Amino acid sequence: MSKMNDDQLQALMIAFTYMPKPIEVTRYEYGERYQIVLDQIEAVRNVLLEHDIDPEEVGGDINPDITPNSTY
Repeated sequence: MSKMNDDQLQALMIAFTYMPKPIEVTRYEYGERYQIVLDQIEAVRNVLLEHDIDPEEVGGDINPDITPNSTY
């Protein structure tokens, strides 16, 4: 896989912050598409990881002013 340029990676990180968390994706909310949505979230997470970006930290990187400080 080719590396993304900085603008593309930044755009992916921003989009990821608006994606639902996997725990929020249920059959009740998403109907029969829930597994597709989970697969798509996982695909984005994998691309971030391939670019040495921790998906759990993306929200804080993109929106540091509204992200609570870590407690550990």
